[in-house]
Amino acid sequence: MAEISPKYKRVLIKLSGEILLGNKDFGIDTDTIERLADEIKELNDFGVEIAVVVGGGNIFRGVNAKGMSIKAATADYMGMLATVMNGLALQDVLESKGLITRLFSAIEIKQVAEPFIRRRAIRHLEKNRIVIFSAGTGNPFFTTDTAAALRAIEIGAEVILKATKVKGVYDKDPEKHSSAVMYENIGHFEVLEKSLKVMDATAISLCMDNRMPIIVFSIRESGNLKRVIFGEKIGTMVSS
Repeated sequence: MAEISPKYKRVLIKLSGEILLGNKDFGIDTDTIERLADEIKELNDFGVEIAVVVGGGNIFRGVNAKGMSIKAATADYMGMLATVMNGLALQDVLESKGLITRLFSAIEIKQVAEPFIRRRAIRHLEKNRIVIFSAGTGNPFFTTDTAAALRAIEIGAEVILKATKVKGVYDKDPEKHSSAVMYENIGHFEVLEKSLKVMDATAISLCMDNRMPIIVFSIRESGNLKRVIFGEKIGTMVSS
């Protein structure tokens, strides 16, 4: 019997801050981040080159500042700093399991993270190091979804794996509508046309223009990350 091998060699995982919450209302759930690190380690052992873009919604989101006397740009910078905090936590947990990691920040914080340099990030991946991208794009008014699309294209990833709380992309909110139907496959343009909540429009447009596929799947079920990378049909494939 032929040995099963990963379908993808280099991937970018988009991990929302909300996923790190687990069952908590704020911060980072220990069991959740430990499980995610174990799954990443297993794939790293198979030789998969893994980059991660981490969000900050478990700590602070720019939209949380609505109603406060904080400018939108300032609130977005605060959200970016929250992603750095999550990146540091994920880095430490991964390294406690024997993995070599590199944390990049789009906002310069030399004491805790490397400034993003595309060639350096690619070199780390080639050396089988886990690369974590934080602080979004470094610019306000752009989401971490857009950062994920941008970084995936820059490093030459084969696919973006959008790890979410739901099983895939639905025609309407499955938490509000029991009749919601999940797509197995859908095109980038159709996502934009139907205003489906996959990623923001800027991120989807970037992926469409650069023919970058996105797989949306639930990370809450243990083993799903491996199943996706090994080619099992889980979640929704968004492609050209």
